[in-house]
Amino acid sequence: MDPFSQLILLISVVSFCTFQWLFHSVSPWASSRISPGFLKLTHKQKIEWNSRTVSTLHALLVGLFCLYILFFDEAVNQDPVWGDPTLVKINVSITTGYLISDLLLIFYYWRAIGDKFFVIHHLAALYAYYYVLGQGMLPYFANFRLLAEFSTPCVNQRWFFEVLGYSKASKPNMTNGVLMAAVFFLVRIAVMPVYYSRMCSVYGTEAFYKVSFGGRSAWIFSSICLDIMNVMWMHKIARGCYKVLRSSQKSKPESQENGKTD
Repeated sequence: MDPFSQLILLISVVSFCTFQWLFHSVSPWASSRISPGFLKLTHKQKIEWNSRTVSTLHALLVGLFCLYILFFDEAVNQDPVWGDPTLVKINVSITTGYLISDLLLIFYYWRAIGDKFFVIHHLAALYAYYYVLGQGMLPYFANFRLLAEFSTPCVNQRWFFEVLGYSKASKPNMTNGVLMAAVFFLVRIAVMPVYYSRMCSVYGTEAFYKVSFGGRSAWIFSSICLDIMNVMWMHKIARGCYKVLRSSQKSKPESQENGKTD
């Protein structure tokens, strides 16, 4: 194994250990001090709280790194199939460690945070990342996929508000809900034409056929699989956002009428 491959393996292991440490030690300690409501949660809620806290930290770290690569890594942007994958491999190795850590937690705490869709999501991503880390192929597309992480903090924050007892019609909850729907759409749905147009632009080229059949299958299959789930999640988020906004609009006239009678 060459030195860089050893480094990538080390980063993945360190990432795994770090996210386990954040889940078991840092999140419970910090959350109990930052949010007093954390101490009132049930055991299952605390498990999910810690899981979502770690998820948010991972999303911010990897998402920012992803943006840097997207804007400043010329090698990857010029050759999306075989461009120098150094920075992408580092970012993907961090995510790989997180995904394995999260899968372990999902299986271990299945009654609290078990979700078959997350298992499918994680396995599909790991399957695709195997080719990125092992053969250095498709760095642009692997990095582009990580843009989706920017929607994670808002999704998690919605859950935090819910377990802390915030009303769905409260201003913080509504603001986060609208932001969540907008960001989710922007980084997971609106970017689909860009992603698939770039995929079509390299289809049939010499660089495309240098990718192994397994690599092409992983790339196309995981992309379609993840985007089907993204569309399903977007539909649920949009419906929820619409219901909350509609209910808040209905409550305004009622509150105004009550104010007049008073």
